[in-house]
This record gives sequence, C-alpha cells and structure tokens, in this order.
Amino acid sequence: MENQRNFLITIVLSVVILAGWQYFYMGPKIEAERARVEAQQESASGTPAAQNGAQGNLPAASGTAAAPGSGQAPGVTQQTREQAVSGGGRVPIETPALAGSINLTGARLDDLRLKNYRVSVEKDSPAVELLNPASLEKGWFAELGFIGGNNVGALPSGTTEWELAEGTTLTASTPVVLTHTNDAGLTFRRTIAVDDAYMFTVTDEISNESGEAVALQPYGRTTRFNKPQGQSVYVLHEGLIGVTGEDGLREVDYGDLEDDGNVTPGRSSDGWLGITDKYWAVALIPDTKAGSFQPRYAYFSNGRPSYQADYLSDAVSVPAGGKTQVQNRIFAGAKVSQQIDSYEDDLNIRQFDLLIDWGWFYFITRPMFWLIDSLFNLFGNFGLAILGATVVVKLIFFPLANMSYASMARMKKLQPKMTELREKYQDDKMKQQQAMMELYKQEKVNPAAGCLPMLLQIPVFFSLYKVLYVTIEMRHAPFFGWIQDLSAPDPTSLFNLFGVLPYDVPTFLMIGIWPLIMGVTMFLQMQMNPTPPDPTQAMIFKWMPIVFTFMMAGFPAGLVIYWAWNNTLSILQQGAIMKRQGAKIELWDNLKGLFSRKKTEHPAE
Repeated sequence: MENQRNFLITIVLSVVILAGWQYFYMGPKIEAERARVEAQQESASGTPAAQNGAQGNLPAASGTAAAPGSGQAPGVTQQTREQAVSGGGRVPIETPALAGSINLTGARLDDLRLKNYRVSVEKDSPAVELLNPASLEKGWFAELGFIGGNNVGALPSGTTEWELAEGTTLTASTPVVLTHTNDAGLTFRRTIAVDDAYMFTVTDEISNESGEAVALQPYGRTTRFNKPQGQSVYVLHEGLIGVTGEDGLREVDYGDLEDDGNVTPGRSSDGWLGITDKYWAVALIPDTKAGSFQPRYAYFSNGRPSYQADYLSDAVSVPAGGKTQVQNRIFAGAKVSQQIDSYEDDLNIRQFDLLIDWGWFYFITRPMFWLIDSLFNLFGNFGLAILGATVVVKLIFFPLANMSYASMARMKKLQPKMTELREKYQDDKMKQQQAMMELYKQEKVNPAAGCLPMLLQIPVFFSLYKVLYVTIEMRHAPFFGWIQDLSAPDPTSLFNLFGVLPYDVPTFLMIGIWPLIMGVTMFLQMQMNPTPPDPTQAMIFKWMPIVFTFMMAGFPAGLVIYWAWNNTLSILQQGAIMKRQGAKIELWDNLKGLFSRKKTEHPAE
C-alpha cells in the first residue's frame, strides 16, 4: 500500500502539472500558434516612430521621408507585397538559402524569403517570407546607418538613396557594392556580402573629403511593425532578445516592452541583439573593434505600433583626406542549431546559441537535441530517432530503474505481511507506521522506490517537449503514415472515425490514433500493479489513462509517440524484473477481472 500511495501522489502531481500547463497555456493557444507559424510565418505589421533620447536621436525608421526625431510614421500601403518590392531601385538576392532584394532606399534588408522552408507541409506551399517592406502591414526590416554632429552633412539612414557601384545580384560568391556621397564631402562605400546560409556582412568604408576630421557613430536596428498574433506561449520566448554586457541573455516580451516603453541594458563590448520568432530571427552583431555599443529594446505607439532592437556604437574618427572602415553583421534566417553554433564559434559571437530558446533546463534540452539529431543522421527519420533516443535514455537509467522495479517486486511479496500489520494495529496508526518501517528495514525495501521511474521520466518528458516545440529541425519532420509533422498534434480523430466520416471535429475532440495508443499502453502499464484496495485510489487509477489521452492529444505527435514507446518498454522491463524476482504479474488477472462480468449475490432480506 505504501508504494501505491507514493506512486499515486507522483501520478496526481504529474497530472496537476501537465493539466495546468495544458489548460492555462497550451490548450487554447496551440491551434492559434500553429496557424500563425504555418500561415503567417512572417507576421508583423506597423511602422516605427523615430528613435530619440538614449540612442542619440537616431533618424526616423519609417519607410518614407521623415525628419530626424520627428516621430512621423507613414500609413500602410494597400499594395500587395509583389507591388511593394517591384517599385524603386533594388538589388536582387539569390543564394542557396535566400531569395529577395536589397532596397536601395536606405540599403535596407526588407525583402527576404527562406527558400528551404515552406509555410505548410503541402508541396505547393509558398516559401516563408521573413522580411517585408515597411510600407506593408507585415513589415519587418534591418538597417545600418550613421549619426554625427552638425559638420557631417546628411548621413546614411533609412531614407538615403544609394547607388549600385559594383555587381548586379548578391549571391554567396559575389558581393555587391553601394555608394553614397553626401553634401559635406563624405563618401560611403558599402560592400554587402552573404554566405550560403543566413549571415550578411556589411563593410562600410568612409572617405572624408570635407576638409576637417569628423566623428560618426554607427547604428543598427531591426524594426518590426505591430505585435505578431498568438506568440504568447509560456514554453517559448518570442520577442526581443540579445546577449550583451554583464547581464548576458536578455529576453523582452512584447507585452512587457509595451508597459516599459524602453529597455536599455548597460553598454557592451561584444554580443548581439534582435527579434526572434519561434523558428526565425533577425539579429544584429555590431562591430566592436573600435569600442563598445549601447543596446536598446524599444516600443513606439505613435502612428502604428512598432517594436525595435537597436544599438548605437562609439564614435569612429575619419581624418580629413583619410578613410575609416566599419564592419557589422546581420543574421536573418532560420534558427538551425548547427548553423547557429558554427557562427558562434567561427565569428566569435558570444552565446549566439541562445538565439534558440533552449529554456532553463539547457543542460538537459541540448543533450537531448544532440542525441535525437545524431540518431536522425543515422536513421534518416526523426520519428525513428525519437524511438532510438527513448531506448538510449532507458539504457542510461537501466540500473536505477532495475533497482526501482526490483524494490516494487519485493513490496508486492510483502503485501500479506503489510495487511497483517494493518489489521493488528488498525487502532494505533503510530505503531502501525513503526511496524511498517521495521518491516521495510528487515526486508531491505524502499517504499518510495516505485516512484522513481515516473520522477525520472518527467524531466526527460519536458526536455523532449522543448526540443520538439522550439527546434526548426523538427518542423514539418514526417514519421510514417498519417504523421507528416512530428511537431504538430496527431491530425486524426476517433470522433470522425479517423477521417472516414466527412465532417470536422472540434479541437477538444481531436483524439488521434497515437494518443489512443499512448492511452492503451499507459493503461496496460498501470494494470501491472495490484488493484488498490482503496476505492478512491482504484477509481483514479482507472480514469488516469483516459485523462492523459485527452490531455496529450493536443501535444506534438512526436512527444505522444515517445510516451507510448516509453510505456511499452517500461511494461517489458517491469515484467521481466518482476518475473525474475518471483513476484506475481497482475496484468492478466487485472484485465480478466476488468472485462469479465462478475456475479453479485444479494443476501436475502
């Protein structure tokens, strides 16, 4: 009984945690999140107001001309995206991973599509659109420029008209060169290069023919207009993010930024900052060779709401008749773990791997991802990789689980003696507990050992959930049969006979085949133990698999497959150990008693 009570407490606590998580965070939001990720990957809208104050009065970030610091914001155009990117001067971008163009007005990155990622699993689905012109409702762009004193003339900003000096198309092997000469005799020669993935390198060479030395402060910003819908999921951060200064990682939610207006960390001599979605991000990596920079996360509500991550670097000096060079980088693309790690190592970008939200349990989540990714390279299927990872985890905890199941088996053999002690001391609970503890000591049995497998499974469960939910490698990863996306819930439902009946089923009734398999394996695992003598415990044990089946139905299919496979392995492992220990396996008796019709005799009145 003692091990059953402890096991029951563990189960109930697990249900409370998972049910609360599902009810308060995942239940109503998971469909909205899926719709946003699959149908509006590039979502964001609005126009930024001017940059003021702490950032030295950066020029207005609007897509039309505005006086520096004016706060003026343009209206949203009624143009389609195709119309917006077809007008004006643009330089095409064509790489193995990216397609789009550079806007010669401002030399902005505001037209970028991810060629290797589709909005949905359908083959004819369009490519994900990451960046859009500021004039569109879903605008999002990245921009680099300069500010300076009164003697420097009009400096490059979002309204500067650049000229294409060299190159015709930006590719992974052919950079392009833009030039601009201002009214004070400063010439800016901007070389833009991109690798075969998602990192842009922007090198500005400033020539000074003004007749006197000048000081310029480089700035960078990525601006997103309006708040994306459905982004507030507890398990995932989407919003503004960066690693700068002594504070390190800073994650700023859209809602918090709206309340605060500005978040200004301390100055930094290295690091990065930007805006992240679940699978995509735009990050700025400032040039710190000449000094430090001031990062900032800002929200502007005048005109149209906008969210901005920006920085203002220390001034660089350009001597009269001389030249100075500044090099900054912009990451704009998919958060592929291996690629992110290579940028961190090769370009020495501090903690760039935190661009992916590995969560508080980083030390578990990252190894879990590494294991699944390694097995994927072996098997070629992420579903098989999850099954293989489950086996590996089982092997790692095999000695501990063996001890646990062996202890449970010995507890079963002690049931007659325990029942005898309860009856003997039924009126004295203190003596009953003392006698129980003495029995455990004599028989070398740990009554809490039965809880250990469940306790070990919980952190693995959450780390796997995190991996499935946040890593782009799992996005649209198929298994077999009807599971075409392991990061999405099982699309079938018992309540329309798994698609046989021609009608849609409400979300809360989407109980697919894999959740049912998970529920059945959980039911069988629970039937391995004797039926609790307490009616309340027996009822909870009976309904537990049904509750979990409904609750897990909305979770990613990969997680449900893991749980079902883990239950199956646990049944085999527990059965083998119980048999070896000589303890009775209650499964067949419990099933027989459950499904056989019992005759009840009524005493004569």
